[in-house]
Amino acid sequence: MDYQHRIRAGAPGSPILFAFHGTGGDENQFFDFAGDLMPGATIVSPRGDVSEHGAARFFRRTGEGVYDMADLARATDKMAAFVERMKQEHQASAVYGFGYSNGANILANLLIEKGGLFERAGLLHPLIPFAPQPQPGLKGVKTLITAGERDPICPAPLTQRLQAYLESHGAEASIVWHSGGHELRPQEVEALTRFFA
Repeated sequence: MDYQHRIRAGAPGSPILFAFHGTGGDENQFFDFAGDLMPGATIVSPRGDVSEHGAARFFRRTGEGVYDMADLARATDKMAAFVERMKQEHQASAVYGFGYSNGANILANLLIEKGGLFERAGLLHPLIPFAPQPQPGLKGVKTLITAGERDPICPAPLTQRLQAYLESHGAEASIVWHSGGHELRPQEVEALTRFFA
């Protein structure tokens, strides 16, 4: 099974950058932004294959902040295979990714389950509401987390717990906070731009 997606091929040997949309977004949400972040890279933006009342997502949930863990496992395996195939097809020198909200969650779980599949990952308002298993493959992976101090969907203590998990497994993990909630703010965009520069 494949994902409906948009792609802009870079030169063989350039990095590949995956952009993962939030709930209700699609493959267009961050496609142009991703191209601006890394002008020479191959850009891939997949659309989530789950519909929640018509809103596209990457995996199912049973309530706000309550994940269908079996479907998260399915989605993680499927996405990992998609990322690996795109990497091979485009002879990518490195695999980078960023995602917002639900897109950050599938990317975070790819890090948790698949270790070094991504060398660099930007997680915009991620929520990992469970205790992840140890993952030795995270050593040396560079991650950036952005978050709102008053985010009702992603509570600050869980954001800090994710940072601590990543760091304890050898990843680099910095957090950029803003004073608001779940919305994206300019300082997050600026931090992500620096992160992929």
